[in-house]
Amino acid sequence: MKPDDGNSVADAPQRPGESDAVRSGTRIPDTACGSLFDDVFAGPGAVATASVGSAPPTAAETASRRPRVVPPPESPGSLEASGLTLGQIGELILKQLYLENGLQGADFARATRLPFSIIDEGLRALKEQRCIEVAAGGAVGRASHRFSLTELGRLRAREVFDACRYVGPAPVPLEQYIAQCRLQSVHGTNCTAASLSNAFRGVVIGSELLEELGTALCSGCSIFVYGPPGNGKTLIAKRLGRYLNTYGGEIYVPYAIQIDNSIITVFDPVLHQTCDDAELARRGLLPSHPLSPATPPVGEGTIDLRWRRIQRPVVITGGELTLDMLELQYNRTGNFYAAPLHLKANGGVFLIDDFGRQLVTPRELLNRWIVPLEERIDFLTLSTGRKLAVPFEQLIIFSTNLNPRDLVDDAFLRRIRNRIRIDAPDEAAFLEIFRLACEERRLTFPQDLVKRLFHAHFGPARSPRSSDPRDLLQLAQSLCRFRQQPFLLTEDLLAETARRFFAEL
Repeated sequence: MKPDDGNSVADAPQRPGESDAVRSGTRIPDTACGSLFDDVFAGPGAVATASVGSAPPTAAETASRRPRVVPPPESPGSLEASGLTLGQIGELILKQLYLENGLQGADFARATRLPFSIIDEGLRALKEQRCIEVAAGGAVGRASHRFSLTELGRLRAREVFDACRYVGPAPVPLEQYIAQCRLQSVHGTNCTAASLSNAFRGVVIGSELLEELGTALCSGCSIFVYGPPGNGKTLIAKRLGRYLNTYGGEIYVPYAIQIDNSIITVFDPVLHQTCDDAELARRGLLPSHPLSPATPPVGEGTIDLRWRRIQRPVVITGGELTLDMLELQYNRTGNFYAAPLHLKANGGVFLIDDFGRQLVTPRELLNRWIVPLEERIDFLTLSTGRKLAVPFEQLIIFSTNLNPRDLVDDAFLRRIRNRIRIDAPDEAAFLEIFRLACEERRLTFPQDLVKRLFHAHFGPARSPRSSDPRDLLQLAQSLCRFRQQPFLLTEDLLAETARRFFAEL
């Protein structure tokens, strides 16, 4: 759809779901269905050093393993319940007609995700103001009438479009967004050793560390993960997100929220993995699924379709993080805002990876979050200077391989309730990680050779890393591919690979 003749490409609106995450350098999150970042040492199989009792689960344990049920936002039964004004509904209709004249009444309901009874109030008001007219009637009432802009309506639509070029699902008021965020907070998620072990299936992890992680999950408070590099800090953070996805229940995120006359887009298809595609396709609300005669009206059902049902998000950012990315992103062409990363992470996990290596100093970054960590609210500023309070309802994880005392002071550490050190693996853990890495590549695990490798190259001067087995096998496989020889872990191959891998710089 394009505006009337005379508009340039810059006039095109930004639709909800067009993400800025890739352009800002944000990493695509892990999901419960698989990861783009899974390490080799998180291999297949039910392998974990955390022990789980073999006794039948109690009723409480069985309940804790069930996904948490988050109540959905209810479909608004009236204009007042939608949280929008008649004028705001009218503006959404005018912008839709400005982009594509001659739409049916039901088309506006589908575009805005509002029941037709609410849209009909806006259509009646615009018709009384002589901004729209009925271009063609329909056999099933006003929902099938085709509407077009009058000359007065075209002028008004252009003014509305220039004032804000957001077009799509109607925003929800900030108050409703805050209430839903409180309902689906990460606080209060049940966690047991059995369920957490299942989330860490295939990861070599000690029972003491698993208990620390479980306690942190139950608290719902921030986590500071530290220790030498290459030992799975990032993997652990992503597995915590996987746990929340499995046992924390699906949550709801709005396409956009409204504050006075300002709109902030929230739903991001890059960061938010949707779970309601089949339902929306049945309703004809997805672009790739055309309408059919059996398409039900938008008003059918009890769920507010201005929200998407998603898995709990896992937002990962690292050295590219700046303070600007934690503020509202104002679109000067479209005159609306995009939510910052931590707002998009509400209800899930926000991982600050490689903490201390950001473009901003740790002190600046931590000062930005002193109040949110304490009060679970954050304050954002509109271009007008107005400040608004928004929920800070995510499990925030700081991960670093630097000395924490060089990064933070006691005042900040007091606000991070869970401080967990991830150490280098011992010999038994290293061998198990190596075995898993071989199993994933369908290789025979040469235990005696790997034991000799461990004692030859690791000691007080060099600690093993959990990522070493993966890296050694990748190097060995590349060497075999170059030489066009079978990939078999012989003593000579391991020795040559180790010599290259552990070469001093």
